[in-house]
Amino acid sequence: MQEKIIIRGVGVNNVTLTEAAEICKEFVESNGKPRAVFTPNSEIIQACVEDETLYPVINAADLVIPDGIGVVYASKILKRPLKTKCAGYELGLEIVKYSNESGAKIFLLGGKPGIAEMARDKLLETYPNAKFVGTNDGYFKKAGEETDAVIEKINAAAPDILYVCLGVPVQEKWILANRDKLTSVKLCLALGGSLDGYSGNVKRAPKIFIKLGLEWFYRLICQPWRIGRMMKLPKFLFGVILFKLSGKHKNDTLKGIPQ
Repeated sequence: MQEKIIIRGVGVNNVTLTEAAEICKEFVESNGKPRAVFTPNSEIIQACVEDETLYPVINAADLVIPDGIGVVYASKILKRPLKTKCAGYELGLEIVKYSNESGAKIFLLGGKPGIAEMARDKLLETYPNAKFVGTNDGYFKKAGEETDAVIEKINAAAPDILYVCLGVPVQEKWILANRDKLTSVKLCLALGGSLDGYSGNVKRAPKIFIKLGLEWFYRLICQPWRIGRMMKLPKFLFGVILFKLSGKHKNDTLKGIPQ
C-alpha cells in the first residue's frame, strides 16, 4: 500500500490514478471482506475539521485518494506533497475499463431514477464488454427494510464491484454499515455524483479547466448556486495555512482511528 499523507487529520494515500487503479484491481482479485475506496476533496476534509465525527468515517477506508486540486495544494503547503490529484470520477472509468478487459462484474447504485441505467448505457458505448449486472437509484431509506431490499438485490446480482453514489457522507457511512452484508462484492467505490457525469446528465469541465486545476471554477460558472459550497475551498486552504503557521502540523495525526 502507498504511503499516507496526513492532511488536517485525514490520511490520504499518495497515489497516481494508475496506482490507485492497480490497488483496486488487487482488491477485486483478493479474498476477504469488501474493500472501501473513498475520495475526499477539500470540502470533505473541511467538513471533517468542522465535524470530528466524520474522521472515523473517512479514515476507515482501505484506500483514500485525493479527489481535488485543493487537497494537493494543501499537501504542498504542509511540505508533504502528494504526487497528483486523483479524481474519483476518473478512477471509476478505469475500473469500467478493467471490467471491459477482465469480465469483473459491476453494480451501479445511486442517482435519481433512471440515471444509473443511463450511465450504464453511455459507458457501454465506450466499453462494450464491460459487465454491468445491476442498477438501483439512490432514493431509498439508508437503513431498515429499504436498505435490506437493496442489499438483497445486489447480492442476487453477485457483482464484484459496487459503485455507491449517494453523496458525502451518506455513501461512506452506508458502505461501512453494510459491506459485511454484501456476499460477493470485493470493492466498494464511493463516487458521489459520478453517475450524473457518466450518464451525460451533468457535463464535465473541459480538459483545459481540469489540467489547470480549475474544474471547480467551471462548475461555478455552470452552477452559480454552488457558491456556498465553493467557498469551502478558500476556507480550507486558509485554514491549512494557519495550521502550518501555528506549527500544529508537526503533530498532525490520523484522527478517529484507534492508534
